[in-house]
Amino acid sequence: MPTTKAELLQGTLDLLILTTLQADPLHGYGIAQKLQQRSDDVLVVEEGSLYPALYRMEEKGWIDAEWGKSENNRRAKFYSLTRSGRKQLKEETAIWERVCRAITLVLQTA
Repeated sequence: MPTTKAELLQGTLDLLILTTLQADPLHGYGIAQKLQQRSDDVLVVEEGSLYPALYRMEEKGWIDAEWGKSENNRRAKFYSLTRSGRKQLKEETAIWERVCRAITLVLQTA
């Protein structure tokens, strides 16, 4: 079956990044890779979308950034979830679940 790349709905990137950072700190490329892997290669996040989102989320206090060494022994900025980010993740998840239920209801009645 051919794979089709999907564009993210506006507002979902924050939710996906926060969810990805729940387990461990990751650098930007690691976040993009994990999102693509977990979505069976359907969701591809381009650098032009990812890094502005990370900077914005850092400004809001949802994530912290710290320089470290990547798997390739290269200098990379690692992002981790803050307490405020965990709270935001809960809020974003609740909104997403409500929207999914609403869309499902509409599709079922079509």
